[in-house]
Amino acid sequence: MEAFADWLFVLLWALGVLLTFLPFVPATLVVLLAALLHELLVGFRELSLGLWLGLLALGLFAMALDNLAALLGARRYGAGRAGLWGAFLGGLLGLFFGVLGVLLLPFLLAWLFEWLSGRRPEEALRAAWGTLVGLMGGMVGKALLHLAMGLLVLRAIF
Repeated sequence: MEAFADWLFVLLWALGVLLTFLPFVPATLVVLLAALLHELLVGFRELSLGLWLGLLALGLFAMALDNLAALLGARRYGAGRAGLWGAFLGGLLGLFFGVLGVLLLPFLLAWLFEWLSGRRPEEALRAAWGTLVGLMGGMVGKALLHLAMGLLVLRAIF
């Protein structure tokens, strides 16, 4: 049963990492639930309380990273308050339109809000580009956190 539980974790963890790149999917929860399922199958004897606390901390950070990275990217490229709100609202609305919506709507609304606030189109475009860079950076960062979470569990179980 242990070998089955170990390899089931590996499979579900890999799935969680891949799901990181899809909208609507709580990939962090998939990774955490994979570890929980593993422990259920082996009688809660391989992962320590400290490791669980570490996994939960990394999981919370991964969940916050998407929004934080988009906001920081927008700010770094000169977005004002209007652009940040546009990126935030675009991120929320984009969830309803799949991958393209998640990528395009924060960009478009950041540009639109910046332009409507009186910025020149070139300045608004730079701020919107920062939003897109932040989104991509957040996605990569989240995938790296999911990899780290899985590696911590693998180290404990193998």
